[in-house]
Amino acid sequence: MGLKETLRADLTEAIRSRDELKSGTIRMVLTAITNEEVAGKEARTLSDAEIITVLSRESKKRREAAEAFTIAGRSDRAERETLEGELIIGYLPAQLTEDEIKAMIAAAIAESGATGPAGMGQVMKIISPKIAGKADGGTVSALVKAALTGGNS
Repeated sequence: MGLKETLRADLTEAIRSRDELKSGTIRMVLTAITNEEVAGKEARTLSDAEIITVLSRESKKRREAAEAFTIAGRSDRAERETLEGELIIGYLPAQLTEDEIKAMIAAAIAESGATGPAGMGQVMKIISPKIAGKADGGTVSALVKAALTGGNS
């Protein structure tokens, strides 16, 4: 069963159990997936890897919204956004630890032969497909930059 089918089955179960948070969140995610499928010149079906990218983007949106609501003093909305984000994260592959990411970066640097900040693009090109959905892109980018400049983060 693919990721999209899993989401649909979980949506049905959430509706049956009257779990408004879960059903609403899964509906939003499925809508985002559908929007991605019909975007562009031709409708297509997303692969699980592409769905993971959409889920990562939706999770990041929830995290950023929760931060904004917290700053604005709307703790009730921040809590809901946080819960939605955690629910979405449950559908993503297990997240990599910082040590695992650093090991992958070291291997990518060795593979590309990159030196200094100018080689960042080469390293990111190698590592991005390997970490898709498994780590935050901003964190990975910062770790790559630190590794190439000789700094330790």
